[in-house]
Amino acid sequence: MTDRALFSADTMICDLVATSPKQMFRDIARRLIDARDLSSAGVACRDIVAAAIERERLGSTGVGNGVALPHARIEGLDQVVAAFARLAEPIEFDAVDGRPVDLVCFLLAPADCGGAHLRALARVSRLLRRQELRQRLRAAPGPEALFAILSDDTASAAA
Repeated sequence: MTDRALFSADTMICDLVATSPKQMFRDIARRLIDARDLSSAGVACRDIVAAAIERERLGSTGVGNGVALPHARIEGLDQVVAAFARLAEPIEFDAVDGRPVDLVCFLLAPADCGGAHLRALARVSRLLRRQELRQRLRAAPGPEALFAILSDDTASAAA
């Protein structure tokens, strides 16, 4: 799995307006479905949202510093895909540090996938732990800039 395959410019969302995690999951899921043509694989928005909500019941994916890394395994996928969203206003997410979330990387993995899903999650987690990178993402003027920041940093981290 390459970073270019994980992230794409059309799965970057700048200033998403969401008032709840469920609404955020729905809006990001729709973007992933459209951008990655997941509907042709039988992937439905309701299934993504239900899987993400179920995963959150196990424990919050709000990792702190305003970052959430929701993830789910979905039937019909053949590779790990991700969308990144910067929220217009932070939302409560039951994060480990109690802070609301405004930076979200939503990962979807095939139902039978293990290693690639965990590697992608670990790589994104390492990236978003960096304060300088979070600041750059929060200051990015648009989706293209978000994509450039994430692509540059994931490529240099993989080297």
